[in-house]
Amino acid sequence: MAGHEVKPEDVFMDEAMVEKAANEQNSHQKGEEINFSQVFEIRLAYRNILNIDNLWDYTSLTRLDLNNNMIKIIDGLDHLIHLKWLNLSFNQIKKIQGLQSLQKLDLLNLSYNRISVIENMDKLEKLTHFSIAHNLLQQLDNVRYLRQLKGLFSLNLFGNPLCEEDDYLLFIAGYLPNLTSLDSRIIHQETKNKASIKYHDDIEKIKHEELQLQQALDAEQREKAERQLHKDAFVEFLNGSYFFKSMLKDDPEAETLHCVTGVTDLLQKYPLILGFLIIHQMVALCTQLFEIGLTEHERRKTEIKSFFSGLNQTFKFYQQEALQIVANVDQQHKEVGWETFYHILSKQVQSLNLLLQISNTNSPVYTFLEDCTVCRDLEDNYYLNMQKIAVETLEKVAKDDLEEDIPDDVKILFTDKDAVMDVLTTSHDNHLLKLYNRETQLITDVNAWKAATIEGVGSGNGFRANITCFVVQCSTSTPYAPGLIYLFIFFVFMCYFRFKRHSLSRVVCASRTHLDMQSI
Repeated sequence: MAGHEVKPEDVFMDEAMVEKAANEQNSHQKGEEINFSQVFEIRLAYRNILNIDNLWDYTSLTRLDLNNNMIKIIDGLDHLIHLKWLNLSFNQIKKIQGLQSLQKLDLLNLSYNRISVIENMDKLEKLTHFSIAHNLLQQLDNVRYLRQLKGLFSLNLFGNPLCEEDDYLLFIAGYLPNLTSLDSRIIHQETKNKASIKYHDDIEKIKHEELQLQQALDAEQREKAERQLHKDAFVEFLNGSYFFKSMLKDDPEAETLHCVTGVTDLLQKYPLILGFLIIHQMVALCTQLFEIGLTEHERRKTEIKSFFSGLNQTFKFYQQEALQIVANVDQQHKEVGWETFYHILSKQVQSLNLLLQISNTNSPVYTFLEDCTVCRDLEDNYYLNMQKIAVETLEKVAKDDLEEDIPDDVKILFTDKDAVMDVLTTSHDNHLLKLYNRETQLITDVNAWKAATIEGVGSGNGFRANITCFVVQCSTSTPYAPGLIYLFIFFVFMCYFRFKRHSLSRVVCASRTHLDMQSI
């Protein structure tokens, strides 16, 4: 703390202090090292602590008591996302801050501090008990800030200057209708009724404003969710005319060229070979891609969900059958049923085949590439017609035979043929670059999704957890189990790694050969 002279009784909250408190206050075997991530409560009251620090490892904390210290700033709590109880009473805090991450907080005690404004609590949506007694709150209107905390039903403001206001009780009861307790006293329904009548007009106005704000927030959330959906479907900004307009927007000389007679008509009315207008055709292509992308996104979600569900169910079922085979080995005196065991394991391959459908995401990609080719054809037609109009305009300017008025800067540009053609070429190149970049973006995003999905199959909720469980169950069941376990692991992991190379059929052949050799 810059400029603070540390007194003999002042204490910094270091790692040793926190660790000692965690060991003393949480039950564990004597001599056993405590797991910080499994500590749920820490109490460090009456320690003359100056700061909140060194709590990074205690990510599971649900209760933290730091009352009766010398803390001035609320910080160092960002990672305590599971905290439900926070007691910072009897400190020297002047400002409410640093609570944004504590979205599960149920009780907050800031009594006996130096706080003058209630603020920065909008993320505490689950707060039910709030005590800020004996602080420096003076503005009764400031309490209305707490209206956004819909779950708050117990509030303690006792000992603040605002409590001396004549309408204190009615004001709180009127503007915070969900409260049931104020300053440790029950708010009776009669009081709420009086408050509702007294502040009816103001409260209705506030409700209207809150409704408008909530509607705006809801609309923003819907737009955000929609953008994310479009991104997940790889079709962001392809609905409507956005993409076409973005191509024209980046033309360095677009405005100048559009002043020439015929260019505007070309943009809006130029008929193409297919009989569509250039803008309408571009938009139609983008809309088609957009709809295909959304449809494919839903199909992928359904297939992935179905795959993991089927994989888990299939594994559990045949795991039991495999365990039964292992148990039968003892009874059959090493006469292992290789054919039956192979049949069971091959069922796992059938479930893996479903995931190969991920590779079929190439189909909509090819559709997109085909449409990009059509878009390039449209752009080429547009470019050629722009050239024709430019040549005609150059000839008219050279002959001083312009029938219409155009800006002087456009006339000057069209006195230089090379400059005009350079502008057109640059414009054409920019349009093609836009198409190329969007094409590359979609292919990159699809490939990244495929890689991440396939990689996810080999992680926790795919093979590893199930195989680990199977090995543990088999390892002690019979002296002949290791052979079956090794074969099972070999079979499944070979399937997985070969699957990543899209060669599942060769895996089946290789595994069959291996099984046949073992049976011989």
